Amino acid sequence: MLTFQRYSLGALQTNAYVVVDSTRTRALVIDPGTPDPALIRRLEGLKTEAIVLTHAHFDHIGGVDELRKRFGCPVYLHALEKDWLVDPAKNGSARWLDVTEPVSTGLPDAYLEDGQKLELIGETFEVLHTPGHSPGSVGLLCGNLLFAGDALFRRSVGRTDLPGGDPAALTRSIREKLYALPDDVVVLPGHGAETTIGEEKRENPYVRA
Repeated sequence: MLTFQRYSLGALQTNAYVVVDSTRTRALVIDPGTPDPALIRRLEGLKTEAIVLTHAHFDHIGGVDELRKRFGCPVYLHALEKDWLVDPAKNGSARWLDVTEPVSTGLPDAYLEDGQKLELIGETFEVLHTPGHSPGSVGLLCGNLLFAGDALFRRSVGRTDLPGGDPAALTRSIREKLYALPDDVVVLPGHGAETTIGEEKRENPYVRA
């Protein structure tokens, strides 16, 4: 059974996740927002198979460059945001110079598609394309765990006032993709505390089931 650890990183307290396989030898990293020493120490001695990005806003990608160089692992991202990694204007870091330096790294090594099954660390992660917060936003579903990025939060949803945001698309993504999942699926968001699909269908004031 896989395990995970959450690291709240950077000025925006972005949740990065280190997911480790049942043998405690392999790992993947989801949304490394900064090159955090504690996160890096957790990966030492493990085979880091991939960095998977739920989207490419600066607060989710700031640690990509160091991790990719240190551990030699590929980076996965939806193709709609492939050039956001190299362009501070697109990933937002050029607009938020009070909280970050401009963020730029290399292009992704592989691209994510809706419905894709990623075989990593001996587990299957299903890619759910959930545009709205950004065009290439995705969630990653593994068993009853959903790494949701910034689409759905506990009692909230992702903002849609940034370039590429689309409130109607986000509502559709949540209703048609996320709320279609079983109620007991645990939502691990890009910011804040975890929740469940059932809780959000009942309690989220922004998108009703």
